[in-house]
Amino acid sequence: MKFVFRQSDVRLPGGSLRSVRFILLLSAALLLTGCSGDDSSSDLKKQPKELPTIEVATLELAPQVWPRQVRSQGSLTPDDRAVIGSEIEGRVDKVHVDLGDSVEEGTPLVTIRQEEFQLRVDQAEAELRQARAAVGLKPETPVSELNPENAPPVREAKALWDEAIAQLNRAKQLQSTSSISPAEVDELKSAAEVAEARYRSALNSVQEKIALIGVRQAELSLAQDDLENSVIKAPFKGLVVQRQISPGTFVRVGDPAISIVRLDQLRFRGTIPERYALQLSKGQKVVLEIESIKEPLVVEVSRISPAVDLANRSLLFEALVDNSEGKLRSGLFATARIVIDENATAIVVPDSALIEFAGSEKVWKVVEEISKEQEVLTGERREGEIEIISGLKAGDIILQNGAEGEVARVKMTGSKTLIDAKASEAVTKE
Repeated sequence: MKFVFRQSDVRLPGGSLRSVRFILLLSAALLLTGCSGDDSSSDLKKQPKELPTIEVATLELAPQVWPRQVRSQGSLTPDDRAVIGSEIEGRVDKVHVDLGDSVEEGTPLVTIRQEEFQLRVDQAEAELRQARAAVGLKPETPVSELNPENAPPVREAKALWDEAIAQLNRAKQLQSTSSISPAEVDELKSAAEVAEARYRSALNSVQEKIALIGVRQAELSLAQDDLENSVIKAPFKGLVVQRQISPGTFVRVGDPAISIVRLDQLRFRGTIPERYALQLSKGQKVVLEIESIKEPLVVEVSRISPAVDLANRSLLFEALVDNSEGKLRSGLFATARIVIDENATAIVVPDSALIEFAGSEKVWKVVEEISKEQEVLTGERREGEIEIISGLKAGDIILQNGAEGEVARVKMTGSKTLIDAKASEAVTKE
């Protein structure tokens, strides 16, 4: 079909020749398009593209043992820390240790001038000897063997009393024959009573001196104790973390002198959320990760707080950390993983299967032999494996190496199944 137009054929009142020409050309183009019988281009669009085929290793997912863990952060604290003070007043004569020194139990830390304390010991010893000599007690004889009746003053008073009684008895015999007057008998009777009173007094005096021996002994012990306390010693094995005094300093009772910590055993203190409080118990495994140590430390929960902290709704726990080799230091920051349920299972993929881009996480999933991207939500990562919280389920097949993925037909090579670790272990034993 062919159309021919001439400019002279069309005349529009007040119209423009250029506008008429444009309308004619447009109409011709539309007619040509509508009358065209060539549909080859539309048929090409309708035909599906041929997908490429890739040979990749795949994994069939199945639940496997994935112990449930709770993470906690905390610090290593010393098992024991002591600020050692003075038990006596005096001027510091010598400081034996300084910051960072290692000390054993009983190691001298500070010495206070001892001259005055030694004089007090000498004085107490002299007073004790005096008290023992007053009752005739030999230096080597213990006080418990002293019988007050055998003390010289008591024996003398007892002899006078016995003599007075004997004279009174003789006077009573003579009175029956009227050889002595009643007045003389009464006088002898009074003399006997006085002798008895002197005996009782002598006995009490000896008992008082025995008690005084005990007082002198206690005074000597106190003086010796003060002399011993003039040397401040370490109460346990540890390291010096602070020195508060210097030679010449006058210290009073209770003034801090040296601070030491026990580092052969440390404590990790951490907290877990309230929702896990009832699942925590003594003896549970705790994996500690410390930046300054390559390998994590495996310890156990040793103490648990009896109450939840109302301020942050968390539960405090402790784990003892052996530091007999002295590699750790107090105050180190640590991250703990507490195993709450050792038998928990989860869907897990190797980290090579995961693709991360622009904040999204995906894997290549094989559906009807075609690989497609599948967005997933991941959880905890452990030793090259990643927990999948959502997006995949047991029985799904994914590419083992996500970097090899593309939209294509999959020819699976080296396919394997991630099975339950417990089941695998049971099969191995059989």
